[in-house]
Amino acid sequence: MKTKTLKKNKVNVITLGCSKNIYDSEVLMGQLRANKFEVEHESTKIDSEIVIINTCGFIENAKQESIDTILAYANAKKNGEVDKLYVTGCLSERYKPELEKEIPEVDSYFGTRDLPKLLKTLKADYKHELIGERILTTPQHFAYFKIAEGCDRPCSFCAIPLMRGKHVSVPIEQLVKQAKTLVKSGTKELILIAQDLTYYGLDIYKKRNLAELLEQLANVEGAEWIRLHYAYPSGFPLEVLDVMNRYKNICNYLDMPLQHITDNMLTKMRRGITKQKTIDIVNTIRDKVQGIAMRTTLITGFPGEAERDHDEMLQWVADTKFDRLGCFTYSHEENTHAFNFDDDVPQEIKQSRAEAVMQIQQPISHALNEQKIGKTFKVLIDRKEGEYFIGRTEFDSPEVDNEVLVKATSNYLRIGDFADITITKAEEFDLIGEIKK
Repeated sequence: MKTKTLKKNKVNVITLGCSKNIYDSEVLMGQLRANKFEVEHESTKIDSEIVIINTCGFIENAKQESIDTILAYANAKKNGEVDKLYVTGCLSERYKPELEKEIPEVDSYFGTRDLPKLLKTLKADYKHELIGERILTTPQHFAYFKIAEGCDRPCSFCAIPLMRGKHVSVPIEQLVKQAKTLVKSGTKELILIAQDLTYYGLDIYKKRNLAELLEQLANVEGAEWIRLHYAYPSGFPLEVLDVMNRYKNICNYLDMPLQHITDNMLTKMRRGITKQKTIDIVNTIRDKVQGIAMRTTLITGFPGEAERDHDEMLQWVADTKFDRLGCFTYSHEENTHAFNFDDDVPQEIKQSRAEAVMQIQQPISHALNEQKIGKTFKVLIDRKEGEYFIGRTEFDSPEVDNEVLVKATSNYLRIGDFADITITKAEEFDLIGEIKK
């Protein structure tokens, strides 16, 4: 029984998971708005007739968060606080039959490629002409920019191909049109995302075509920063580095998840690369693009990871001195190749190993930050929090990397603008600065 009046044709979209899910939610919201729906993102008000939850199903923690969110809104529906509840995204793609059985309060479940079906259920039309038009959930000045869907890589730990399907590139002309649309509405930074950027173009151009795409995007007037996320090390197209050197608006930044370093683990993970080749590609990238900031992510506790594998990874992290690094504990995912292995590293050891990696990285990050003291950087101002304006250099991506804090009481800045900031102090994962005098 309804306890209050809900607004008809008002939709609250809840997004869980990665930047690719954020992009998908933004496209969904753009389609809904074009169909005359009132749309909000993660509203705390309980006045929407319809709630759509875009779920993550990547690892155990993310799956649990998605399930908890669905249950919370299923309960709200029972209490009359929601009229219709729909679930989409990766968890729904992967576990639809189980979810339908366990949480029947949801009106319908949709997969990662079911946007037209979801819209049809809402009596809305899928508008093909809306290329690049979406409702940003990020601040207007930066946007996640998905250049491909799915993945063809065979990594043994990864469930993404189960949920997102095979790699499918978006044609260059469509992406350039999307970029121009975003820039016209005030976007200054395009953050290129895909499960693997380096595979871009293989399906439609029969070659790795990331370099050509970057050239065309770099020539879009108003695209002041272009940032590369999620580049696979094996088969990395080195011509991309030449393009980065040619265009000042392509950030000297590369996110390359390497996952591990020992030959034993790389083989079991089916990464298609050796320790030496991994070291070689990192060195080549650093040699070719002077001053590039490299971010990586690592996994601890993969099946069969011995103490010597862990020690070897710690030494490599200490030697390599990545600018940015994140670490995750292995999650044993059904229907992946690694699920055939015995998940033989206890959770507490997985966690302690992840903490050990970050203990190595912390002083590295601090030392690299201290080298920036006294230098001036172009900083994009993201937001204001309390007494500080908070921004980023070209070497930092939102949410995951360092931030630059500028005292608001003695400096005036505008959110979404660039400013020249001189660094006055460095901490492990943040910088403090002031407007260049």
